Amino acid sequence: MNLIVTSSRHLEDEAAQEITMILESFGDNNSKINITNLSGIVTCITTLEPFSVIKKIQEKILEEPWSMRYCHRIIPIQETVITEKQNIVNSVLNHAKIMRIEDTYRITVEKRHSAISTKEIIDAIADKIDNKVSLERFDWIILVEILGNKTGISILKENDILSTQKLKRSLSE
Repeated sequence: MNLIVTSSRHLEDEAAQEITMILESFGDNNSKINITNLSGIVTCITTLEPFSVIKKIQEKILEEPWSMRYCHRIIPIQETVITEKQNIVNSVLNHAKIMRIEDTYRITVEKRHSAISTKEIIDAIADKIDNKVSLERFDWIILVEILGNKTGISILKENDILSTQKLKRSLSE
């Protein structure tokens, strides 16, 4: 998966159709959409670069706010690993090279259907990264999205995660 899409519960089919049409409009006719067994979660594999997809969707919403009704959050994923602590840490370390030494970060773990310890994951990652942690004024988010036995990893800026509802609200202000 290289995109995670959230929707309201029981509207996963509609969200899957919506993201499929959006990706097709951007030129990806071969995306693979998976409605997970987790309420409100759809995963995608797109041939397009996930961060550019987020930017294009933001532009689309700014032009046509009504074009997205079912997809609530769209999260770019840089790598997917099997949900094991060492796999997660190794992936994070591989992608964290993007951070400069003076950059700050926070670790966000979103866990669904897994018994793995959030604290253990955070501690294992923080022990290996020399940058300063800042929970409120951070340059980067180390995002760990655990979906059962699969985990998506991304090192991203706060505005790389698209909340369609927040964006639409900002248009009406």
